[in-house]
Amino acid sequence: MQPSPEDPTDVTRSQEKTDTDVQLDEAGKDGSRIYRFSGDWRCVSIHTVMPRLDELASAGGPAGNVDLSAVTAMDTAGAWVIRRFMNRIGDATLTSDKPRYIELLSALPEELPEPAEESKPSDSLFVRFFTPIGAAVMSAWGDTIAAMFILGSAVRGAQLKLGRHSGLSPAAIVNQIDRMGVQAVPIITLMSFLIGAIIAQQGAFQLRYFGAELFVVDLVGILQLREIGVLLTAIMIAGRSGSAITAEIGSMKMREEIDALKVMGLSPIGVLVFPRLVALTVALPLLTIIANFSALTGAAVVTWSYSGITFATFLARLQEAVDFSSVLAGMIKAPFMALIIGVVAAVEGLKVGGSAESLGKHVTQSVVTSIFVVILVDGLFAIFYASINF
Repeated sequence: MQPSPEDPTDVTRSQEKTDTDVQLDEAGKDGSRIYRFSGDWRCVSIHTVMPRLDELASAGGPAGNVDLSAVTAMDTAGAWVIRRFMNRIGDATLTSDKPRYIELLSALPEELPEPAEESKPSDSLFVRFFTPIGAAVMSAWGDTIAAMFILGSAVRGAQLKLGRHSGLSPAAIVNQIDRMGVQAVPIITLMSFLIGAIIAQQGAFQLRYFGAELFVVDLVGILQLREIGVLLTAIMIAGRSGSAITAEIGSMKMREEIDALKVMGLSPIGVLVFPRLVALTVALPLLTIIANFSALTGAAVVTWSYSGITFATFLARLQEAVDFSSVLAGMIKAPFMALIIGVVAAVEGLKVGGSAESLGKHVTQSVVTSIFVVILVDGLFAIFYASINF
């Protein structure tokens, strides 16, 4: 069976697609030149004519006319090649019976911008030492501004609608109190019981040499109520609830749910951050009270079994050693530490990028920063109490 003859139209189209060329015509007494481009000037075919273009551009001579009338197709790659050729031969006049090609070439810049050179850090010891310090200070300043923004937005009120005052559903706050407060009671109770027992045992062991084992009650009572109770509770909440807040907000940031809230006209601070701040502010003082009772119970059990101090003697001595100011000194710190934990966790959550690595990094940073700031604030409170003799 004889194969059917090829369609002349197909042959012509095939030749048009592959016949990419440029011809040089000398014209005029002044020696002006005409560069006639023809064929398919697209990415798949321009490689065949690149040597010819280099040869014509290197030949020199007066600039002339670039004629694109015979060009059958052109894409951006072909336009860039022609534009580069025109720059190499000098000022040339562009002509074509297809205005779209002239518009495409006119839209391209005459030259590509030179890539910016990467600034290399100086090798001086001064720069290498202070550059990371400066970067850390600027990062801390940015985090402080973001924290103040979140805190100010929360203090302004639970504005679920941007620019509109609307009430917050109590169910959201109650749910967060249950998650951050009620569900944390077992671990806080166990930890505080053990801490109180350890302090009492070590204190009784050291005071035994002086015959003053009874004063271990003073030691445990004042230390637990003023410092250890609220500090260790805040550290546990920072590790337990602060990391959860960062992970939740960070996951929503990764899935663009926060952007969706903004599109819907809702304030992410009012919807996500405000209920958690309120829940932490309510839950942390209550957990501190539970921690204090648990620690004193553990101390009473240890002193009874280790030093023979009865529960009645323990309570009588505790009443003499501890006054209301000791209890109040510890409880005043709790709301401030709760706000710090919530704000730091929210700031780190909103900084999460689009990867799981970024989420893990900011969750870790949230816990570390919260614990550091909580300990710092506790020290500042201790200095302040000492200065006012409280």
